[in-house]
Amino acid sequence: MNVQSLKFRLVAWYAGWLTLLFVVFGVFVYSNLGHELEKTMREALMRRARQVAETVQRSSLDRNALSTEIRNHFAPEVNNRLTRVTVNKAVTYVSGPPSDGSFDPQTVPGAPTVETEESYGRRTLPNGTEMLVAVTSRHVGAKRVVVEEGTLLAPLEATLHAWLVALVFGLAILILIAILGGFILVQRALQPVDHIISSAERISSRNLSERLPIVHTRDEVERLSTALNSMIHRLDDGMQQIQRFLADASHELRTPLTIIQGELESIVKQTNEKVGVQRTAASALEEVGRLKNIVVGLFALSRLDAGEGQEHTAPFDLGELAATTASQMDLLAQDKNISVECRSLPGVIVNGDRARLKQVIVNLLDNAINYTPAGGSIDVVVTARQEKAALEVSDNGIGIPSEALPHLFERFFRVDKARSRNMGGSGLGLSIVKSICTAHGGTARAESKLGEGSSFIVELPLASTRPSEASVVQS
Repeated sequence: MNVQSLKFRLVAWYAGWLTLLFVVFGVFVYSNLGHELEKTMREALMRRARQVAETVQRSSLDRNALSTEIRNHFAPEVNNRLTRVTVNKAVTYVSGPPSDGSFDPQTVPGAPTVETEESYGRRTLPNGTEMLVAVTSRHVGAKRVVVEEGTLLAPLEATLHAWLVALVFGLAILILIAILGGFILVQRALQPVDHIISSAERISSRNLSERLPIVHTRDEVERLSTALNSMIHRLDDGMQQIQRFLADASHELRTPLTIIQGELESIVKQTNEKVGVQRTAASALEEVGRLKNIVVGLFALSRLDAGEGQEHTAPFDLGELAATTASQMDLLAQDKNISVECRSLPGVIVNGDRARLKQVIVNLLDNAINYTPAGGSIDVVVTARQEKAALEVSDNGIGIPSEALPHLFERFFRVDKARSRNMGGSGLGLSIVKSICTAHGGTARAESKLGEGSSFIVELPLASTRPSEASVVQS
């Protein structure tokens, strides 16, 4: 269990406070039990001492009659008690050894000078054991009679020890049961929070229309889920406004750019114009073309962000699409004396928009052609692994610095801005690749070593796979 989790901390605090309360309760019960048991024993001893004192008064201090009376009525030896009668500080009667042989009455220390008629005291025997003794003092005629009634504290201590063991084990069991109950209660109480977390993890910028479950408990959890749903609603409105703005701006920009492009082309074709004008028009036409590519890319990204990445979904063979696209792109590669080779496993079926995924392959091949020097080679490989279709486009071009790899799929990111601009790049091609892959439930990543080439790997969920021997399409 995660010791930093709210669930663990709640159970720990609950268990800690409950353990403290149980310990305080146990100490209170144990101390009061000891006090009550000793109080009961004192009262019983004093009651017996009074009875013996009354017997002494009736016997008129006759030693034989007193001994007979005490043995017959009180039987101190059988009850494992001490009974001792002192008249004017002289012992008149002392009980015999108890039946359990737990102490010797002759070794019990005598009573101290009695200032009050009744008192209690503890006497320590020579063997180290303690005895509780009740003492009552009376005047019989001109004589002072002191009666001592005592018993060992060992039975009382044994009873307290048994109760202590019972309390320790009983409280330990209660604490364990309470902790288990507390864990169950906390888990049930936080179960709506777990549902909210799992639902929140599924929500992204592509499905902001979803909402968190609301448990109508009228507590803080309901308020939290309601507040989060309100926040998601506001984010959804903001994202839709941004997407509409991008789509509208891209749409509005394409028309004037197309008109400007047509007019500049008309100027360039007019042979009777000056060479300087043609050169200026050709440069402006090139910039318009680049601007138009940026607008088209932004329009494509806005549609992908709006969830239009799979308009025409159907199963198709990714290897066949890669081979066909590589063959079409071979015309561009031949201009730079670059060879393109495609190796694909037949039957690598994916489910998606064929046109969109073709755009992924085109963008990756175009990127590889642009950054591979003359005489280089490009490999396109389609395989099936771990229930995923993998498309890998590798080249032996200039490579990419390691610090630039984490930013390759960001919009308008260029490793070498000046060189990318000269090559006509808009900085949106790889962003479009990633957006299309994400819309199809896939991923895109790059691997590269500077000066040795680069590899772009796209992984998509398989619809079905029947791989056999690899077929090689040479371009």
